[in-house]
Amino acid sequence: MKKYDVIVIGGGAAGLSGAMALARSRRSVLVIDDATPRNAPAEGVHNYLTRDGIPPSELTAIGRQEVIGYGGEVVSGTVTTAGRDGDFTVGLADGTTYQGRRLLVTTGLADVLPDVPGLAERWGKDVLHCPYCHGWEVRDQAIGVLATSAMALHQVQMFRQLSDDITLFLHTAPELTEEQWEELAARGIAVVQGKVEQLEVEDGKLTGVRLEGGNVIPRQALAVQTTVRARANFLADLGLEPTVREANGVEIGTAIPVDARGATEVPGVFAAGNVTDPMAQVMSSAAAGLMTGAGINFDLITEETRLAVAARSS
Repeated sequence: MKKYDVIVIGGGAAGLSGAMALARSRRSVLVIDDATPRNAPAEGVHNYLTRDGIPPSELTAIGRQEVIGYGGEVVSGTVTTAGRDGDFTVGLADGTTYQGRRLLVTTGLADVLPDVPGLAERWGKDVLHCPYCHGWEVRDQAIGVLATSAMALHQVQMFRQLSDDITLFLHTAPELTEEQWEELAARGIAVVQGKVEQLEVEDGKLTGVRLEGGNVIPRQALAVQTTVRARANFLADLGLEPTVREANGVEIGTAIPVDARGATEVPGVFAAGNVTDPMAQVMSSAAAGLMTGAGINFDLITEETRLAVAARSS
């Protein structure tokens, strides 16, 4: 079995950027990707300088070719196991195994959507979550914000920057304070109480939000808060588990803890991108992958220097 210096698990922006840094440092690198990126439903990647609006699949296709151009390898597959006996061994769903001296985990997150009929079908189109990722595309439209936690108050203010026609659907959010009511009123944000029953869709487009009782509020776009889950179950056998992350006291999901170099608590296992930072966008994930790849290269150099000194002294 061929042994790689580094196995990169996940072929998105973070993984490919890390692989690029390592391949350009003449490391043997294998990228394993299951082609199920979080941003697959989106039409384009935004806030990625010089590539704004590029389809996600096109961005990663270009990245793969660049990594391959420097001698890196890319294979399709889903990693289901990871173990260590000196070196790391990763197993794929089809039974294939690979060995590597280091692991770089860049598998990203999975979004758990609010349980509202019709919402999942519109996800990534006119049901959105991030004003920076998709806000410009719905500017000046009739935008709704579905509140499932106190984070909706932050989100609704961000989307208010993009349109004068904003409605906050309280749905299952905690009761608002007097100060919060005042802030919403001051910004001209309409508030609708009661639970949302379903989304109304006509001709493949969102047209409204139906409340329990049947009242429909016309909307062209709906922002939601998702709960995110780190896609890293295969790390359990290495003793590495995702931890809960919070923002403003609200649980937003799970992620893999890393230090400033991208190193996890398990020696030799590194991680970067959304799997470590739920708030990271594509460009910041790419930057994190680059820096972590550089850190892995120096980690290997440190090990190789130590072994060379020991061999010279023996």
